[in-house]
Formats: sequence, C-alpha cells, structure tokens
Amino acid sequence: MSEEVFDNPTGWVNQHIKEYAGSGGQQGYLWRGYPTLLLTTRGRKSGKLRRTALIYGQDGPSYLLVASKGGAPRHPLWYLNLSANPEVEIQVRGDKIAGRARTATPDERPRLWKLMAHLYPPYDEYQARAGREIPVVIIEPIKKPE
Repeated sequence: MSEEVFDNPTGWVNQHIKEYAGSGGQQGYLWRGYPTLLLTTRGRKSGKLRRTALIYGQDGPSYLLVASKGGAPRHPLWYLNLSANPEVEIQVRGDKIAGRARTATPDERPRLWKLMAHLYPPYDEYQARAGREIPVVIIEPIKKPE
C-alpha cells in the first residue's frame, strides 16, 4: 500500500497512530497495557486508505478485532469499510501484514467474544449498552508470493 494513508482524525487515536507508525511499532504497541495494531482499510465511499489503532487478540495465525466503537449503537467506520472491501493491511509492532477480513460466524462468535472480553473486559459492558450485536472480526493473513 504505497498510496497516501489517512489516519483516524480523533485526537487521542490520531496521536496513538502517529506514535506507533512513526516508531515502526517500537512505541504505541501497548495502549493502557493492551496490545494494539494498526488497521488500514479502503474507504467504501472515498476509495482512500484509512488507518486506525485497535486492541487485538489472536486465534492461531488469525488476528481478532472487536467492532465495538465503545458500545455505540452504530458500527465503526473501519468495520463498514472492511465489510465492503475485506482486503486490509495490519501493522503489528514493526510487521506489516496483508490480510483478508471477515466477520465471525454465529458459531465462531461466542468463543471468540469470550477470548476478546477476557483480554479487554470493557467489551462486555459495551455489548450490554450497544443495542446491536457487536461483530468480532477475523483477519486471516494472506501469504504473498515469493
């Protein structure tokens, strides 16, 4: 992804992204003690690359994200973007990884939700007030041809 990337403009998130990206993942990996990654999606309306910082977990080789938006009643924009175009890039520490994102199936979600809520307990509070089922996103790394 060599084109310009537009970072989440929210003050503290924007600062976190700049610290993380600017240090090659040396700083900003942990946010309040929780592991984070940088997610780059393609805007479903603008077509521009959009980047945000998110808490993540892992399930085998896959990366897990929770589309909580702090328990808001609507899905976060990054989730809407990857739903429209599942080809994403993540940065975990200094590693940039191409991936394909998908929403956990109804069969997968309970186990993955429990894993993520154990990692970050506020997710259960967010779910209680959201008024929607908060999606769990699975990002499966794509092997690049050698």
